[in-house]
This record gives sequence, C-alpha cells and structure tokens, in this order.
Amino acid sequence: MTADFDTEKRRAAAWFRDLRDQIVSAFEGLEDSHADGPMSDAPPARFEVSETTRSAEDGSDAGGGLMSVMREGRVFEKVGVNVSEVYGTLGASAQKAMAARGVPGMEDDPSFWASGISLVAHMQNPHCPAVHMNTRMFWTPHAWWFGGGSDLNPCLEYAEDTAHFHAAQKAHLDPHGEALYPELKAWADEYFFIPHRGRARGVGGIFMDDRNTGDWEADFALTQDIGRAFLPAFTPLIEKRRVQDWTDADKDAQLIHRGLYAEYNLVYDRGTKFGLATGHDANAVLMSLPPFAKWV
Repeated sequence: MTADFDTEKRRAAAWFRDLRDQIVSAFEGLEDSHADGPMSDAPPARFEVSETTRSAEDGSDAGGGLMSVMREGRVFEKVGVNVSEVYGTLGASAQKAMAARGVPGMEDDPSFWASGISLVAHMQNPHCPAVHMNTRMFWTPHAWWFGGGSDLNPCLEYAEDTAHFHAAQKAHLDPHGEALYPELKAWADEYFFIPHRGRARGVGGIFMDDRNTGDWEADFALTQDIGRAFLPAFTPLIEKRRVQDWTDADKDAQLIHRGLYAEYNLVYDRGTKFGLATGHDANAVLMSLPPFAKWV
C-alpha cells in the first residue's frame, strides 16, 4: 500500500466518471443515428440523471454517485450507467463476507471506501444483445483491490457477434499478458452461471475480482483497459442488429431470457448483495433489472 492512497482513490473515481461520460455520449449517439428499421419513428431518448446517496447507520453522509437511466428509446428499452463513490464502516454481515474472502483487518478496523461504474443495457430489438459492464476499486486500511468485467447476454445468439465481443476483450487484455484473457474468460463463465437453471445467463465475457498484484499502477491500467474494451466490443453489434425486423416470437424469447437475467442478479450477483447490504440507494442497486420480463 502506498503512502498517498488518497490520490490514487481520487484518480480511480475520476476515471470511472470519465468512462461513464464517454458511454453516455456514445449511447445517446446511437439513439440519434437510428434512422432505419424498427422503432426508427420513435423520438430519440435521453438519459435522466439523478444523484444517489448512501447513509451510514447513524444517518450521516456516506457518499453516493450518479444514476443515469434512459428508457423507451429507439435502440434502448432501458439502460443504466451508474457511478458511485461510497465510504464508511462495514456492517457485521459485510465484515464477515469480506473476512471470508481473505480481506485482513476486518476485526480491527472495518472502514472502507469503494468507487466504480456499473452498466446494464436492455435493448428494444431482440436481435440486439443485452450487456453488462462493471469496473470498481475497493479499499480498506489493510487492503485494496480492483474488479470488474463485461458479459454479453443475447436472447437470439449470433456466433459472429459472440466472436467479435470476445475478440475485443482479448485485444485489450493481451498487452497485460496473453495468459490473462483465458483466465478472465473462464472466471466469467463460472461467475455468470445460474446453478438452479444449470446454464450461463449469456455467452460470457471477462470477469475478475480481488485483483491486487501489489502493483497498483499495473492493476489500475488493467482495469482501465477492461473499461476501454466495452464500447468497441458492444456498439458494432448494435449498429448491425438494430435495423433487423423482429417477430412476436422473437420478442417473447427476449422476455423469457430477461427472466434469467433477473434471477441471476437477485439471487447470486455479489454487487447487488453488497449494495443493498451497505445501504446504497436501492433504486441504483436494482437499476440492472429489465423493464419487462417473462417466465414460462
């Protein structure tokens, strides 16, 4: 741990905010440019931005962030891009969870700081895949780490789209070591698996957690490249698929697939559990849920 960790926390939080701004601009650009195909007659949507807050158990300020949500657009049925910077003291259940993951010092000083960006997009066109992306940094007086990744969740799968998404991830990870992409891909395959369904929720991507090699700069650079990989991995797929016509059967398949997404996020997702357990804005935490879903 470095002597000037406050500077590094500020750098990480500022970078997550900058990535948020880039993605919001790119997604609104997709809305503006959608002039052909289904939904082209609808007006382009815009993000609604609101501040989020986290309150400590004593009611004092404990940080917050920005929740940016766009609904009922030409391209996006619902997409949220949230950034947060929260701090305070972990409650007993969160302390226990952190200690179980090997985080030292919880019994001595359970204070923490965390910042990150979280994105989930649910699309109008069933041929366009849903997607998730998250990068984050977590700090305690005794440890720090980075986490995050992105994964693609199509209801109608196209092998070439899956290949493109993974190739973009690999291209951004390879400069950090060619062994890294296979490792993080396998981690995503395991992490985004739904045990009670016996299947993955999508076609995978990359995922890491508890990343602390002892070299903060190297780990931060890797986290930045995970974030930078997102737009070139995802937006070409949307530009290609958004003009395709769909049927009622296609839309039905999309709604059923969204049920998988809702099940995973409510039952298994570590970020959802942490956000709710630490008192963050519930609407921001549950932003990832689709606007409509269906179960057979």
